[in-house]
Amino acid sequence: MEKVGIIGVGLMGHGIAMNIAKSGREVSFLDHPGNQPTDDLTTLGARAIGTGADIAKLCDVIIICVTGTPQVEDVLNCEGGVLAGISPGTVVIDCSTAIPNSTLEIAKQIEAAGGHFLDAPMTRTPKEAAEGRLNLIVGGDKALFDAQLPLFETYAENVTYVGGVGAGHTMKLIHNYVSLGFSAVLSEAAATADKAGIDPLALLDVLQNGGGRSVVLDRFTPFLTDGDPSGLAFSLSNAAKDISYYQAMSDYLEMAGNVSFAVAGVYADTEAKGEGNRYVPELISLLK
Repeated sequence: MEKVGIIGVGLMGHGIAMNIAKSGREVSFLDHPGNQPTDDLTTLGARAIGTGADIAKLCDVIIICVTGTPQVEDVLNCEGGVLAGISPGTVVIDCSTAIPNSTLEIAKQIEAAGGHFLDAPMTRTPKEAAEGRLNLIVGGDKALFDAQLPLFETYAENVTYVGGVGAGHTMKLIHNYVSLGFSAVLSEAAATADKAGIDPLALLDVLQNGGGRSVVLDRFTPFLTDGDPSGLAFSLSNAAKDISYYQAMSDYLEMAGNVSFAVAGVYADTEAKGEGNRYVPELISLLK
């Protein structure tokens, strides 16, 4: 089986790494202060490696799971980065949320170095990552996708091939725009209901039995009933970043993007107020 390198063992990447290690594959990961605790990984035989270049020299497949486009570019091009150690035939899989036209340039860099590239961003939460139940949206060469499908299935429940290089990141931004757009609408509606004296249970009952029924509403429910935001453990700063990426893509495609301006403003305001580390359901409280 492939030797797999993981760059970015954060909330999502840790679950990915754990499930790949449990599959019996040899796992190496970049030793980085932003990682989650990794004792459980090393117990399974995974190795901490000092640089991306060294990971590239050791591994057949490299999975990058970082915040966004600038971080991916840095992982590849920094001193001791992946491109300094990549070998012909190495497969690089980018699981981050990224700007698609940048993804095309990144793919060209990797291919020029003799490697192969797939963009495979994910949806769902750290809970599903730990359980090996992520959703993956994959772009790239179809034959390469087919070859990597057994690896994807070690950490994902649903794997959808959506087209050529960049299509995965495009579809991820569309997905997140829909999800975070509804989150903004729901937050404002819930804050309005609270100010109007509507019981949260009544609000949930009406929405769940009507047009508001959705996965987002399900994830907001623990906050509406018990003040627990962990149902959607995604920070407001990451939400602002993803909407800004969607807008960049929309501009590149010459779309009007009128609704996205309002959605972007909601999340940008939370960052301006220093609330970016709070989770998305907490937006309800911030809008009251």
